[in-house]
Amino acid sequence: MTMEKTSRRTFLKQAGLLSLFTIVPSKVLGGPGRIAPSDQLTKGIIGVGGIGRSSYHFTSSDACRLVSVCDVDSGHLQKALDMGREKLGLELKGYHDFRDLIHDPNVDIVHIATPPHWHGTMAVAAANAGKDIWCEKPMTRTIGEGKRVMEAVRRNNRIFRLNTWFRFTDNFYGLGTTVEPLKKLVASGLLGWPLKVTISGATGFAWKFFWVGKDNLTPEKVPAELDYDFWLGPAPYKPYNSHRVHQTFRGYWDYDGGGLGDMGQHYMDPVQYILGKDDTSPVKVEVDAPQQHSDAVGTWRKITYTYADGCQIVLEGEGYESGSKIPYIEGPKGKVFKGFECELDGKPAPDIMAIIAELPDPEPQNTDFIKCVKNRELFALNEMNGHRSCTMVNMALAALRLNRTLEFDPVAQRFIGDEAANRLIDQPMRGSWKL
Repeated sequence: MTMEKTSRRTFLKQAGLLSLFTIVPSKVLGGPGRIAPSDQLTKGIIGVGGIGRSSYHFTSSDACRLVSVCDVDSGHLQKALDMGREKLGLELKGYHDFRDLIHDPNVDIVHIATPPHWHGTMAVAAANAGKDIWCEKPMTRTIGEGKRVMEAVRRNNRIFRLNTWFRFTDNFYGLGTTVEPLKKLVASGLLGWPLKVTISGATGFAWKFFWVGKDNLTPEKVPAELDYDFWLGPAPYKPYNSHRVHQTFRGYWDYDGGGLGDMGQHYMDPVQYILGKDDTSPVKVEVDAPQQHSDAVGTWRKITYTYADGCQIVLEGEGYESGSKIPYIEGPKGKVFKGFECELDGKPAPDIMAIIAELPDPEPQNTDFIKCVKNRELFALNEMNGHRSCTMVNMALAALRLNRTLEFDPVAQRFIGDEAANRLIDQPMRGSWKL
């Protein structure tokens, strides 16, 4: 970082304190290293082209006030500033460079809503700057980036939340209920062990194969409002084409992993929780798929994960789902189908909810992120279990790109006997970007 850049940021910090004197960061009021429980937190959003401007995220409340937004597309940034004024009645601070938002002394929480190729870099930078982090899924684009995020968050004593919520709230797609009844049923042993989970259109889960890339893209002129070089950031340089950015970026390996990258953590994170495998990973991933293009993400037929104890998770691609009624989860002694229809010992169990009601409840989870930040408590879906469920996504993406079965060491977090696969764990970053 140059001295000129450093001086500019120092000025920004000082100017921010003067111009936004009505916003007092909670960490100041709470004393060194502390947040007073009654203080209002503040947040800044990086990436306001889509999810960052959604009604769920673009909010401001007595508990957490939105103070700043950042985007490398000036059109997106202006829309967010206008929304702040019109929807929230706030004059938000706008940034082009995410590092300026992260170093804004008026920001307590950094919300990362960019394409995934930025998640790791920004999360590490935010943690190193002493900020707490709310990150969209997938947590990171590579396994190595996930390890760096986890290390940075823990080293700096930050609070991290990954934004997928199905392990603790909302009906879980085809299951027709929250995950808690299934968690209790699995823990009881009534289904037996090992278990097989099938995530498929047949069980209520769609893989969004419309998130595929295009090959042989024709270079186009970069729009005046977009800083394309900054949008790419750590990703390899590729000539600009509108299909590579904004709403269709998920179809390219450099930035995401298609429908699996988009929905994989939504679908598989609760499974890790249900199976009690938040601290480990599968030992093998098998793929049945066409050969993938080197740049554009394609489709796949089936992906199968196997754990050391024999448990499996099977992903069935769209158009390749089982043609008959199949269980979402099954074991030697029972099955659970779409809509939480159950069989135990080969017989229908219409009273399953009454049975489950008598079973012990799972350990309570800290699901209020603002409370976790104030009290410095680990959030339910944090940098550690979030990294493990994201590792599942990235294991499969590596296997798809190489079109072969991969074996994985969950402790070392390395592929076994496959250097090409291990090169995908820590991929080179462009230019001066480092983790």
